[in-house]
Amino acid sequence: MIQSQLVMQKEDFDRVLGIIQRLVRDANAKGVFVVDKAGQLIGEAGELRGIDSTSLASLTAGCIAATGGLAKILGEEEFPIHFHQGERDNLHMTVVGERMILVVVFDERSSLGLVRLRVKKAGGELAKLFEDIRKKAEAQPPGAGSPFAEITDDDIDNLFS
Repeated sequence: MIQSQLVMQKEDFDRVLGIIQRLVRDANAKGVFVVDKAGQLIGEAGELRGIDSTSLASLTAGCIAATGGLAKILGEEEFPIHFHQGERDNLHMTVVGERMILVVVFDERSSLGLVRLRVKKAGGELAKLFEDIRKKAEAQPPGAGSPFAEITDDDIDNLFS
């Protein structure tokens, strides 16, 4: 199934940030990222702001895609939860809804149990929010939210004449 481009209004983006900022605090995480399955960073919160989040987003999406292939070989739809343990930092990734990935980076200040508990609540909130965004987008006529909707062919001809 081909997924349409996600168009998020400022108030929706602010709600995403509110959820992930609360998750950073409640899970005692170093950082939280929301990434779509195409590898685009949607939002970030925590003390890891400023890292190479573009690479983090694309590698996260690649990891989810690769393990999705492994899941299909084993007869599973996907593996929605991933955990990677490092010497200093740990990485918890959860597929949220059909198209988003919630990434939590944490260290010894937190525990996997606490992160999983808090991610379950935040993931549910994000899934509902992204479903609401999708429904709003589908209810609008095609091109209604586009910044180019008001541009006519004559405007384009005048611009390049």
